[in-house]
Amino acid sequence: QVQLVESGGGLAQPGGSLRLSCAASGGTFSSYTMGWFRQVPGKEREFVATISWSDGSTYYTAFVQGRFTISRDNAKNTVYLQMNSLKPEDTAVYYCAGRTGAALSTKAAFYNYWGQGTQVTVSS
Repeated sequence: QVQLVESGGGLAQPGGSLRLSCAASGGTFSSYTMGWFRQVPGKEREFVATISWSDGSTYYTAFVQGRFTISRDNAKNTVYLQMNSLKPEDTAVYYCAGRTGAALSTKAAFYNYWGQGTQVTVSS
């Protein structure tokens, strides 16, 4: 059974940075396309970024493009989300997700595995 564990969330000031990590175990991490999603109370979980296992290609939602960077280290079974220039509207619970196959996807329903989430709060 694949397990994903996020870390690195916390409180940041507007304009600040945080780096989220997601450690995977119990599966072949190098063959999973990985993604980050976020959710605020009362709203649906929304796509943030994804990275392919096959060629490292990435895709971002428009509201984080240029501010967030997704990366992965297959040797460490870990995917990262570097978040810069944070805004109060980035406040959410951030979830790591994994799916089999190389195709990138922005749809939460297409991901097979999920972490428990980590809270990110952006406030002065």
